[in-house]
Amino acid sequence: MAARGPSGAAMAAPEPQPGRCAYFVLRKRRFCRMIPAPGRRFCGEHGHQEEQNDRKRIPCPLDPKHTVYEDQLQKHLKKCNSREKPRPVYFVQDINAGLKDVAEIPEKQELLETGKLYLKVLHLPTGLELHLKEQILSHQALQEALNDPKNGESAFKHLKQQASILGNMEKLHLLGPGRCFVEFGAGRGKLSHWVDVALQNVESVQFLLVERATTRFKVDGKHKRRDSIFERLQVDIQHLCLNKVPILEKKKLPVVGIGKHLCGAATDLALRCLVESYTTCCDGGDEEPAPKRSRAAQTEVAPQRSAGNESTTEDHKPVAGIVIALCCHHKCDWTHYVGREFFKSVGLGPVEFHYFQRMSSWATCGMRETTSKASTSEDSEDQTDDTEEHEQTLSRTESGSDTLQGILSAEERKEIGCLCKRLIDHGRIEYLQQQGYKAALHYYTESAVSLENVLLTAVPTCAAKESSQEENLHLKCHRGIIL
Repeated sequence: MAARGPSGAAMAAPEPQPGRCAYFVLRKRRFCRMIPAPGRRFCGEHGHQEEQNDRKRIPCPLDPKHTVYEDQLQKHLKKCNSREKPRPVYFVQDINAGLKDVAEIPEKQELLETGKLYLKVLHLPTGLELHLKEQILSHQALQEALNDPKNGESAFKHLKQQASILGNMEKLHLLGPGRCFVEFGAGRGKLSHWVDVALQNVESVQFLLVERATTRFKVDGKHKRRDSIFERLQVDIQHLCLNKVPILEKKKLPVVGIGKHLCGAATDLALRCLVESYTTCCDGGDEEPAPKRSRAAQTEVAPQRSAGNESTTEDHKPVAGIVIALCCHHKCDWTHYVGREFFKSVGLGPVEFHYFQRMSSWATCGMRETTSKASTSEDSEDQTDDTEEHEQTLSRTESGSDTLQGILSAEERKEIGCLCKRLIDHGRIEYLQQQGYKAALHYYTESAVSLENVLLTAVPTCAAKESSQEENLHLKCHRGIIL
């Protein structure tokens, strides 16, 4: 087949590279670069092009995107990369999924329901925090990287967010020894990397990086310390039982759950994974109850109480803290949502949640403007497989009837979107409070850095009280009240 140039004029037919497949891939406008078998002109994928080859190739039943010789199908199925792989020991089907009741959502009522639901949000109990406080912090571990002029704008924004997340962890006394940091939606693992850097002088630190997809350009190779252990768990959070992860099953370490822009329902799955499935045995009566931790181990989660205020076994939870940057509320799901009890308590249900979830994307409708800008060469490495998911999906959720263009202004849609986000987040806060945690929401970075700039934090209630008492005592000493 003759190739043609930009003007459409015929050009000299290109030739395949020596020792490469002779099949011309029209979609890529070049020859296949696979290496054929000795004596063949075409590779195995394009072997049907050989005139003398009477063997038939068929699409692989596991993945039709590639083909296989029909007479070698059974052999191929045993080693095909698309085959179902053995499930790890920590895989427990739907352990964090929540209830599976499905409500029917009526269609073609967006305009009417939007007005009704907006009024409902405005008349909800005053406990709903509509205006969050800023808690924009930083951490010394990232100062060198933040001051590196080689970092482009995108890399700098990521670093500022990671620095603030670490600063908030430090404020909550979560950066300490003898703990296991579980990063949900780990991606390339950069947040865990910076936690490791912050704890470079601390011993006995474990990291579990949870990511369901295979990830390129991981930063795992940058971890140089011998006394910190990194392990990747390729599993959906929905099916992750932390109790069955070998290192946690063996050592019973207190866990700190972290995440940077944990998308939509993944946040609810992670919360349930931490405060429910890791706290209780997965299989119920078939397993022996977890052994009680020693008093020394309990003090790793929170300082020991005084004799006059003894703590119970329930006070010391196996989860020392949770720090998650929230994201993509439009991808939440009523089935997995942990705040259902709060919704029901204020007269809302799955239908209202459906509309709140859809309208929440209005809060970040300006994101499209930032994603269309070209990145610098310094940014490209950091953006690869690390672009925030809300930046990739927002343009789809914003289209269609949800925008109500011509009826609501951009500012009104943004205000409603923010209200919907806070409502969904408040349900998560109440869930954590019912589970025995002191939870809070803060703006952890400026909106110019990320429009998804809300951080959810939680620590066991007993640890929060003791930490507050220590801070008050330190403040009094500093002021000279106690000599």
